[in-house]
Amino acid sequence: MGKIAICPGSFDPITNGHLDIIKRGAKVFDKVYVAVLNNISKRPLFDVEERKELIREVTKDIPNVEVDSFQGLLMEYAESKKADVIIRGLRAVSDFEYELQLTSMNRLLNDRIETFFIMTNNQYSFLSSSIVKEIAKYHGDISELVPAPVNEALKKKFGSQ
Repeated sequence: MGKIAICPGSFDPITNGHLDIIKRGAKVFDKVYVAVLNNISKRPLFDVEERKELIREVTKDIPNVEVDSFQGLLMEYAESKKADVIIRGLRAVSDFEYELQLTSMNRLLNDRIETFFIMTNNQYSFLSSSIVKEIAKYHGDISELVPAPVNEALKKKFGSQ
């Protein structure tokens, strides 16, 4: 097997920005696991299975992408998948400090696994799942921000369909 990458996140929900990073990572690595973090301390809008299903739907045409979930430490999960790389998206300079801390800690836990930063496409530099949920909650138009299946799922969640 070639180079294996993990693209971790909460993906609550997946946005066009996330999808851009996943697609670009899939061009570089032989296998990309999109790993949904099951963070029991947070109260997500979509449960883990719903998030995984949405991601599967929007990545179904990318043959080297597999959707999974994990709890606990990312580096333990990455090791279990024999991953070489963690893919992280950067939107702005403000993301860098947080990502630097995460990367430094991950390196301490397992220095065999590298972190690969991908700068977001400029059109998604402001985009986050939190912003999408806030707009959708008030029935705003998010059709340019998320894939169509996610837009429909948010409409159902917020009763605007």
